[in-house]
Amino acid sequence: MRISKLQIQNFKRFTDLIIEDLPSSVKLVLLIGSNGSGKTSVFDAFEYLSRPAKRGTILEDKHYYAKDQSKDYTISVTLTDGTTLTTGNNHHLRNNPLAKKFYGRSSLRIEPRIQRTGKTGVIENDSDAPERYIDIDKRFNQDVFEYTKKINELLREPVFKGQQADTVKIFETYIQPLNDSLHNIFGLSPYSELQITRFNEEYDKPPRLYFKKGEIPDLSYDLLSHGEKQVIILLLNFIVRGAIHKDSIYFIDEMDVHLNTKLQYKLIKEITENWIPGNAQLWTATHALGFIEYANDIDNGVIVDFNDLDYDKVQILKPADKTNYQIFELAVSKEFIDKIFQGRRIVFAENTDTPLYNDLSLDNTFFFTAVDKADVFYKAKNLKTNGLIDRDYLTDEEVKLIQEIYPYIKILPYYSIENLLYHPENLAEYYADKNNDFNIEEYKSILTKEKDLERDYIVGGILQARSSYPFFKENEHAGKLKSFRGNWRAIVEMLRSKDFETFYRVFPAKDYGKSLEARKNLNRKDLAKMKWFRQKVEFILTHEN
Repeated sequence: MRISKLQIQNFKRFTDLIIEDLPSSVKLVLLIGSNGSGKTSVFDAFEYLSRPAKRGTILEDKHYYAKDQSKDYTISVTLTDGTTLTTGNNHHLRNNPLAKKFYGRSSLRIEPRIQRTGKTGVIENDSDAPERYIDIDKRFNQDVFEYTKKINELLREPVFKGQQADTVKIFETYIQPLNDSLHNIFGLSPYSELQITRFNEEYDKPPRLYFKKGEIPDLSYDLLSHGEKQVIILLLNFIVRGAIHKDSIYFIDEMDVHLNTKLQYKLIKEITENWIPGNAQLWTATHALGFIEYANDIDNGVIVDFNDLDYDKVQILKPADKTNYQIFELAVSKEFIDKIFQGRRIVFAENTDTPLYNDLSLDNTFFFTAVDKADVFYKAKNLKTNGLIDRDYLTDEEVKLIQEIYPYIKILPYYSIENLLYHPENLAEYYADKNNDFNIEEYKSILTKEKDLERDYIVGGILQARSSYPFFKENEHAGKLKSFRGNWRAIVEMLRSKDFETFYRVFPAKDYGKSLEARKNLNRKDLAKMKWFRQKVEFILTHEN
């Protein structure tokens, strides 16, 4: 079940809030905005809508829910199949099977220590949920109770039937999924690795969970950091209650609390990809840079910006433009970035190329990762900084024109960074440093023959690749875009050339030439240490267009 539209009227601080145009493919809906911008109002709306169906109780508190006490309030959710669920203080969705499919967590859920608690029959109808999303969420203790009880039952019940407990199944169901996720999130180094090892129960005392952390073999839950507890609380909740909420709308407020940026990204990635079922949807609110970065990276994630809303007027929100880098200013302001990097050159580069550029330690230059060529283009454009992109299939004239119109974009002289790394001049320096023979002319000859053999396959991808480039798509450049799209044949002519430097500029060296003996078992990082490579990159960045 997924939501395509939400409307709340006279509810909390909003006169009329509409969130719409959520694609049916969206699995993650990230709500961003400054403190007090109204994000949690959405979660209160989901809880209000679903509680009568799940528990048969109605949350009647007009003082809390109604913006204008003299008027009714309504909540309307439209699902991707067109079904609409509508509720309010004068109409409730009792026993509605779809209204039951909402499951939320408030931001106040950290339990510093495990308390002895636990009741049977509470997780099926979510009766231990907080009523409002300003309330403390105390479900972790219940989750620990259910977790340990279920493992104990599976271990002990077979004994009384003369059977053997299926310990493999217990491990695969209750232990391995938790440890796999803990590894994915905390496995940055052997010292931060966290794994559950056992639990302990004593009569009339709270159960204890124990973990291995780095070289510490037996660390009690009570002694973990708040960030580590945050992750364990969320994961254990999915293990205990996930089967009940397979086809649901999950809404979890501020999952990022107490986590650094790297862990933020890993946590939201792990939960979205491995704990939210494929047909479900996760809504979460955050200020975290790691969460924003992840939502920006994936195709099935959207960002809804609550910043600077006028609560007294109709507010229609749609998924934010991911190419607008201003959404990151909610986590780190542009003024802060400018201050930190004042006098230094910031360059956005494509994905896995960034570490190689940073390893060059160019004076006063910092490279930041972007997803692809388009992401580099828009980030450089919006932040008014530099972008370094692969040349791919561009003619010399097109490179010159692009750099005239977009002076903040720097373009490699060859198809990709691999063309620089595996250029015969760079390889000659590499082999000379190792006192090994390398024949430049022989290398060029072999690569030229491979190019001629593979040329038809290369040509087949030129048109599609060029159609994805972000250049000339502004209205004032419409004429250039038409000319650009019709110029793909010039690339074909470059590939037909027998002159090495001509065809090599548009030859995909990262995909072809891998079998050449001179390229076998070479490490990109080692090749990036060559002076030839460094000089080429320095020239590109310092050369005026």
